[in-house]
Amino acid sequence: MEKKNIDWGNLGFGYIPTEQRYVSEYKDGAWDEGKLTTDATVVISECAGVLQYAQTCFEGLKAYTTEDGHIVVFRPDLNADRMIDSARRLEIPEFPKDRFIDAVEKVVAANEAYVPPFGSGATLYLRPFMFGSNPVIGVKPATEYQFRIFATPVGPYFKGGVKPLTIRVSDLDRAAPKGTGNVKAGLNYAMSLYNIVDAHNQGYDENMYLDAATHTKVEETGGANFLFVTKEGKIVTPKSDSILPSITRRSLMYVAKEYLGLEAEEREIDVKELPEMAECGLCGTAAVISPVGKIVDHGKEICLPSGMTEMGPVTKKLYDTLTGIQMGRIPAPEGWIKVIK
Repeated sequence: MEKKNIDWGNLGFGYIPTEQRYVSEYKDGAWDEGKLTTDATVVISECAGVLQYAQTCFEGLKAYTTEDGHIVVFRPDLNADRMIDSARRLEIPEFPKDRFIDAVEKVVAANEAYVPPFGSGATLYLRPFMFGSNPVIGVKPATEYQFRIFATPVGPYFKGGVKPLTIRVSDLDRAAPKGTGNVKAGLNYAMSLYNIVDAHNQGYDENMYLDAATHTKVEETGGANFLFVTKEGKIVTPKSDSILPSITRRSLMYVAKEYLGLEAEEREIDVKELPEMAECGLCGTAAVISPVGKIVDHGKEICLPSGMTEMGPVTKKLYDTLTGIQMGRIPAPEGWIKVIK
């Protein structure tokens, strides 16, 4: 299929509508068979459950063109699993895993002309989401829902190359113990918007949230997990029940151990340990790994040895290996790559 006439190399990370999206509706206790549609609008009641009580969850994943010309998606089964977990926590009916993966395949195949070519630095970003659609005025779950997936071509998350970030230790909390921090609910991200705007206004790129109970243990940012490299070369990442289980982080930990032969551990990380770290990165679907060069803890600057000019050496190896797997340059573990075409 002929590609769209898009300047792939200059794409930003923003929404560009494509021709097809997927929608399935839940009514009378069951999901319908679902379909592709060209209609990008969503028409719901002013009293819809999603508008009144934020009953919604979402996912994010990407389709790539590999070096040998295939169009693939990275670990969509894990996105399906995580969305099921989110739905259970929000009293949304689960969308079946096999149907989720099938819908992803349909959307990518239908928008093949929008999948950026290999080497462009761009990808096709997929956004599955679910929400309560019928009128709900009392505080209770909706009875009707929509599951949808749209696609949009996006450029690199950091235009002009990856530069190490400066982040601050936050006084505000992202998620409460035993709350919803471990599910991909829209309300979690809404809660972080005030703080990220304030961080930007103060000259920081992101917030480092600590555990709400003691404010002594590292958790995550508003939209990414932390990954640290100790001065001994060990990979460590925070462990907490209120952290969103990142698919990228999980994949990087596997890559560290199985591809690079590094020691990797998920454990509690005290904020007092930060000066002893050699490298730090934020991991997620959008950028894979965003390096951190400086952490500011209430006026105290913690400058990581990796510096403010480029990714640290171990973080770079992790990034290169995982993106190599995604792009087909490095053999992938079984089940990681879903070939669409």
